[in-house]
Order: sequence, then C-alpha cells, then structure tokens
Amino acid sequence: MREGGEEEPDEASSRGAGAAATDLLAHFRRDLAAGALMGGVVHTIVAPVERAKVLLQTQESNPAIVEGRRRRFRGMFDCIFRTVREEGVLSLWRGNGSSVIRYYPSVALNFSLKDLYRNMLRRGDSLNGYFISGAPANFIAGAAAGCTTLVLIYPLDIAHTRLAADLGRTEVRQFQGIYHFLVTICKKDGIRGIYRGLPASLHGMVVHRVLYFGGFDTMKEVLSDESKTELALWKRWLVAQAVTTSAGLVSYPLDTVRRRMMMQSGLEKPMYSSTFDCWRKIYRMEGVASFYRGAASNVFRSTGSAAILVLYDEAKKFLNRSRL
Repeated sequence: MREGGEEEPDEASSRGAGAAATDLLAHFRRDLAAGALMGGVVHTIVAPVERAKVLLQTQESNPAIVEGRRRRFRGMFDCIFRTVREEGVLSLWRGNGSSVIRYYPSVALNFSLKDLYRNMLRRGDSLNGYFISGAPANFIAGAAAGCTTLVLIYPLDIAHTRLAADLGRTEVRQFQGIYHFLVTICKKDGIRGIYRGLPASLHGMVVHRVLYFGGFDTMKEVLSDESKTELALWKRWLVAQAVTTSAGLVSYPLDTVRRRMMMQSGLEKPMYSSTFDCWRKIYRMEGVASFYRGAASNVFRSTGSAAILVLYDEAKKFLNRSRL
C-alpha cells in the first residue's frame, strides 16, 4: 500500500484477476444451467428421427441385417413405419434414455465450455489486445468445447448408438439397457471397447463444432454489428437452421464412419480394423452414397439442434435477469 492509500500495481492487478476469475465462474454456472435446460426436452422430441438416422447409418454393419434376420431399410420413412409395425411406437424412443442422460451433460458442457474457452481467448491481454479475437476465437472455442465434452461422455454416446441400432422386441435384443451394454462390452473388450471409435468421433466433432458453434456465433455477431441491435428471434433461428444444416451435411461422412466404428465393440470378428480401414471399405464396397445414408433424416433432426442454439441464448437471458 502506497502513501495516501493508493494500492500497489501488483495488488490491484491481483484483485482484478481474482474478480475476473469469479466472473468467469459465475457465467460458466449460468451457461451450464441454460444448456441443461434446453438439451433433454428438445432431444426427446426429435428422438424418432434420430433413431431412424442411426439405423440407416449402421445397417451395413448391423448384425441383425448383415446376417439376414432383418431386411434393409430403404429410407427414413420406410425405417420409421417398419420399426413401428415390427417393434411398436415406443421403440422409436429406444436409446433415448441413454441419449437424454448423455445429452444433459453434453449440451450443458458444450455450451458452457464454448463460452468459457471463448471468454478465456478474448480476455487474454497481450499488448492491450486479445490473444485471439473475432471469428477464430469462436471456431477454436467451438471445436475445443466439443472435443472436451466428447471425451467425458463418450461411454454414454456409444451406448446410445448401440441401443438405437438394436433391432427387435425386448426378448431378442442384444442389449437390455445402458448398464447391460456397458457391462457386456467391458467383459468382452475391456475399457477399449467402451471407447471404440473415439478417434473417428473426434475428427467429426472438430469439423461439426467449428461450423455449428463457431459459425453461429460469428454470423450472429456480424449481423448484430450491421444492424447495431440484437438480432430478432426469427432471424437468429434462420441463421441457426442454416448453420446447423450445413454443419450436419459437411460432417456427415465422418459421423457415419464413427457410428460404424462404434458398432464393432463386442464383435468376435470386427468388420473394420481401424478408422482408415472403415473409410476404405465403405468407399470400395458400398460407394460414396453410403457415407450419406440417413442424411435426409439428419436435415429434419437439425431443426431441433437449431432450436437449442436459439433457445440457449434466451435461457441465458432469463437466468441473467433472474440473477440465478
């Protein structure tokens, strides 16, 4: 402390850093709550389309179809109608339990970590400027948040895929639930089986989240700067829909490969020895079109993802106003 009550520069900067850290933590908690609020409800609504997408993506590596016990699906509507007829209406939500359990932490962590990483990148002061600013900060934060979250919740992610791809009524299904799947695969393949397909999933996550989060935040900022006011809700939804559809289509081949790799857990003779081998065999044996099987259903599903992007902002505003 200097004479006259003035603080030393080091003491002032230390208090400033502490206040900044507290502010980041407070925003992180609100972002976490806003993400969790949106995730489960929206995902449950689009669950039937999500299951159709997974069944179409994985049918060439699904034991029930490969062994001839079930016919191949011809498209999204054929998949949905046959599933209802053969397994009942509620089967359209098969795997949704693991998906919601996965989705609450997934959406909450994705959004909160994205904002946290972006704030950290923009808060850094190097010669009175940001370490990284503008669009690059949005893209890097989106990819980093997606990859961090994926590693943390991957066992639930693979459980969702395997349960959604499990054909037949209860008595003939391979897995009876999340716990049964995890225990069965751990006994056969160990922890490695639970993380089968992680490299392919990380590749797809980088591409998808860069476009999904980075693209939406950047477009929102650009359009807000041009209009000098906050974008109207319907305009944000249009931006979100365009970004979500584009991100889904661009990253869809990567998503197909990751789903196929997930289907190899627990098999005595896996169809693919590695991610590269999966790419090669799908291209040679099934053609390029197979990488996009189920893409139409993914476009319908993207409406839910777009809604999450927009409603997340609204939930954050509500929590900020309420000072929760």
